[in-house]
This record gives sequence, C-alpha cells and structure tokens, in this order.
Amino acid sequence: MVDQVTIKPETVKELRERTGAGFMDCKRALEEASGDLERAVTLLRERGQAAAMKRAGREAREGVIASYIHPGGRLGVIVEVNCETDFVARTDDFQKLVRDLAMQVAGLAPEYPTVESIPADVLARKRRELMDDPALQAKPEEIRGRIAEGQLRKWQQQVVLYEQPFRDTDQTVGQLITDAIARIGENIRVRRFVRYALGEEL
Repeated sequence: MVDQVTIKPETVKELRERTGAGFMDCKRALEEASGDLERAVTLLRERGQAAAMKRAGREAREGVIASYIHPGGRLGVIVEVNCETDFVARTDDFQKLVRDLAMQVAGLAPEYPTVESIPADVLARKRRELMDDPALQAKPEEIRGRIAEGQLRKWQQQVVLYEQPFRDTDQTVGQLITDAIARIGENIRVRRFVRYALGEEL
C-alpha cells in the first residue's frame, strides 16, 4: 500500500470524475491500488457491481418519465427510468442519468432495454438466421455454435440499451447504471422507452 501522502489530490479528482464515487471511496481505492488509476477504477466498479447486486431484488416503482427532443425537432425519445423513492427521482444525479439515457436512445436507437427483455421468438429467429448464414455453414461443424453465439452477442451490443457502449467511454450503459446504483444507493432500472424519427414507417 502506498503512503497516503503520495496519493495526489488531482488523481483523486480524476477518479471521482470518471466513476462518480465519493472522495473517501476514491482515496481508499487509490491507496489499495498503490496509486494505479486504472486499477482503482476497476476496484470501484467491482464494488459498485456488488452493491448493485444486493439492491437488484428491491422494488423500483418510483422514478420519472422523461423526454428528449433532438435539436431540429426531427427525433424524439420518451424514456421511463425507475428507482425506489420519489426523493431520489428528484435528485440532480438521477435526473442527469435519465437525460444521458434518453440521449443514448436517441443516438444509438436500441430496440430493447435488457437482454432479458428480448422476446424469445425474436432471439430464436436471430439464432436461426445466424446459423443458416452460408458463411457460417462453410465453417467446421464443431465451431459453428460458438461463432453464432459470438455473433449473437455482437448483435445484442447493437440492439440492447444496457449492452451498448456509453458514448465514447469504455463502459457499457449497464455499467453506467450499476455505478449510479452504487453511488445513489437505490435500485435503478430502465423500464421502457420509445424513439420517434420524423417520417419513419410512412
């Protein structure tokens, strides 16, 4: 462990900006990681996931329904994000998360909130489509299943909100929400969303 005086305040500040964790949590993580910023980020994420797992079963019936209209008025999103209490729903931290999520839906057009929310028939149809691909059929039979599952995972990263990369960061939307759960202290979930683009389906 590094002596506490060797942890620079600007390193703690950068870690706070990257993770949203509290000052003391960041300082402790940096001390534990011997001043290694990337390792400290990983430690805080792991702790956040553990905290989120504990809260995952708790009911989230409060929250907000928010809208985002892209400049120019040709694209709009309505999103419902749930938390456990009305108090948290009104906080700036939660409101910012909801805005970020609405903008993510506007920008990357996911079709489903989570992998679990993909209808079974849609998943089965996609698997069949991948398995029937002539390029896959040309591969040795024993590796076709593995290749198809890898391609299915890539498809999920495109169409599932929680699996998409968040903006230009190295974290997924799911990890962003997990970090928010750890920071805010309540279960949070995206229940549903709808995205409208002017003139589509006409």
